[in-house]
Amino acid sequence: MSNKHRVVITGLGVVSPNGNNVEEFESALRAGKSGIKRWDNLEKINFKGQIGGKPDISQEYKEEHLPGFIAKKLQNHAVIYACLSGLEAWKNAGLDIAPGQYDRKTGLLIGSGALGLDSFIEHKIYPIDNGDHRKLGSRSVPESMSSGAGAYLNSILGLKGRIFSNSSACITGSEAILQAFEMIQSGKMERMLCGSTEGDGRYIWGGFDAMRILCSDSNDTPEKGSRPMSATSSGFVPSGGSGAMVLETLEAAEARGAHIYAEILGGDVNSGGQQGGGSMTAQNPEAVVDCIQTAISNSGIKSSEIDLISGHLTSTKGDPYEIKNWFDALDLPKDEFPLVNTPKSMIGHCVAGAGSIELVACALQISNGFVHKNINLEEIHPDILSILDEGKFPTDTEEKEINTIIKSNFGFGDLNCCVVLRKYKK
Repeated sequence: MSNKHRVVITGLGVVSPNGNNVEEFESALRAGKSGIKRWDNLEKINFKGQIGGKPDISQEYKEEHLPGFIAKKLQNHAVIYACLSGLEAWKNAGLDIAPGQYDRKTGLLIGSGALGLDSFIEHKIYPIDNGDHRKLGSRSVPESMSSGAGAYLNSILGLKGRIFSNSSACITGSEAILQAFEMIQSGKMERMLCGSTEGDGRYIWGGFDAMRILCSDSNDTPEKGSRPMSATSSGFVPSGGSGAMVLETLEAAEARGAHIYAEILGGDVNSGGQQGGGSMTAQNPEAVVDCIQTAISNSGIKSSEIDLISGHLTSTKGDPYEIKNWFDALDLPKDEFPLVNTPKSMIGHCVAGAGSIELVACALQISNGFVHKNINLEEIHPDILSILDEGKFPTDTEEKEINTIIKSNFGFGDLNCCVVLRKYKK
């Protein structure tokens, strides 16, 4: 008999360009609401791509939902997003903010990307360059270190278990949740608050613009810029945000009568080693197929049981290759292939925050029985249509029971991550 614990999702939190909380986010997903806007300051500093997704977080909203010190003093957007989504998930799970009252079986894992390049850094660079670094204050280091988002969040919650951070490019969010799952499944932890965050602004986005991989043909129509799987995709739209989940052993969740959104069955993380077609910016297709197939095997299911693929699908030339890898990995007849969607058409690519935000979308679709639409998909890429029929890529939200979702993210450095979620059944 297996001694592995079943792991369930009991709390959700999100801050995204098209919704500041779970309720707004689900409504936006169902409606196909975009959160992408043009930012005039990017034109002034010669960005080719002048659109992006930034959560609309006012000072009043911060003061309403965060402790005064963090709301009024912190400047790092990524840290603010993580604190907002993490606290929402914690409260959504029915847990109390009671610092020091939880035992060492309750931990926290918040991944991050370019935390030190968030737009807050502008206020730190000039004092250093002017010789006034002593005026930076005591928050500069914790606001910019990779573990800073989780550290500030835990300054509110006061958890005493395993508290750590990961950073693995675009797979950061899904990897964080998978790592938390593995710790709970093994019995090392009983409960974890997990997720990831990414800031926004020119210091993060500038490098991508220099690589010429951002969308630059939609500056006048920003909501049309992010076009995953489209024949007209021209580059990804950068964005910021954070997603968070509370994961628990099934026993712990049932003992306190918690609402269960979904169960996590398993997943996998691997690397293509930047070999066999893989590179710093491209995936080794054999490794992608292996990651998908291993995630399915680790979850104890068959590919035919999957109802929905929540793809990485960034609105770049890599999208057709990703669909080809899925088709090869699942090895299913065309008519039995699952549906495919991604929130990126509405929120852009949140980089390190992408996986956790998209997993929140997956949990909502399983829990509430719907498949959100793909917007900006009037013309599917011909290489994709040579593999699958257009009906597999919904452009209208469908109300239907979803039992099993597989979520993927693929990142710089030839990194791959897949997570399998299932509707909870006793």
